Amino acid sequence: MDLDVFVSTHHTEWDRLDHLLHRGRSLTGEEVDELVDLYQRTATHLSLIQSDAPDPLLTVRLTQLVARARSTVTGARRASWRDAARFLTAGFPAAVYRSRHWWIPTAVLSTLLAAVIGWWIGAHPEVQASIAAPEDLRALTRPGGEYETYYSSHPAASFAAQVWTNNAQAAAMCLVLGAFLCIPVIWILFINVLNLAVGIGLMSSAGRLDTFLGLVLPHGLLELTAVFVAAGTGLRLGWAVIDPGPRTRRSALAQQGRAAMGMAIGLALVLFVSGVIEGFVTPSSLPTWARITIGVVAELAFLSYVYVLGGRAARAGNTGDLEAEGRSAELPAAA
Repeated sequence: MDLDVFVSTHHTEWDRLDHLLHRGRSLTGEEVDELVDLYQRTATHLSLIQSDAPDPLLTVRLTQLVARARSTVTGARRASWRDAARFLTAGFPAAVYRSRHWWIPTAVLSTLLAAVIGWWIGAHPEVQASIAAPEDLRALTRPGGEYETYYSSHPAASFAAQVWTNNAQAAAMCLVLGAFLCIPVIWILFINVLNLAVGIGLMSSAGRLDTFLGLVLPHGLLELTAVFVAAGTGLRLGWAVIDPGPRTRRSALAQQGRAAMGMAIGLALVLFVSGVIEGFVTPSSLPTWARITIGVVAELAFLSYVYVLGGRAARAGNTGDLEAEGRSAELPAAA
């Protein structure tokens, strides 16, 4: 493509579209039809320039022009409570359900790895000695030690808020950094698994694994599930970069990225629930069986939410992506 010739041929159409957009509501019926036609043609011009003769300045100009025209043609759309309800009852659970082939294996492998590393630490005193000095280990694992007092060391509300913030950040990092060929997600996941394994190993070596699980399970079931969902989604996003399938790499990454951003909002709500449990239930005076029951109920409620509402929405075609009017139109690469 000769860019100078192309610009010389079509610049009058772009100027005319810009003029009509500035006219706003004063357009006649014929001018509205003209605006729609110019918008479609300019969108095609933008696609051609991006694929055949990328020019940064011209691309920015036409991108802004197409965006303004699209907003005018489709009308400005504001988010409403109905959109939030649709997201919570269909979009988010559908996205989690559709990514289950990523996060379920992630959860299974991570849990097995935590169990194996925990057994290895618990069965080998020399490994424990490399973690901390014997007196420090006793301070961690003894009755009333740091593993137990950790959950009651701060006021419940502030502790729940801190836990929620930290976990939401970890989940968001898994979702965002997945685009970097999955490597950061694997590292974040491994650090979480290792922390869990150290607790399992040290407390089991002290003969207090039941106490440790009684403290971790009430909030940990839901919390770890959310982390596994985030990690699985991040891995799926990274795989879209490696193998986009029949779509272009940019299109695949955009679709998975939009779903991942929606997932971040939904998982923040899930982690809020787990943070409340960790702040108020885990350190409470309730018997261990009652605290674990609350955690199991929360976990089963989330899985039912994903498999019932999410499965139904996914079978109806919901992908967790933005609605068609809320995302950029995918333009042809050539015409």
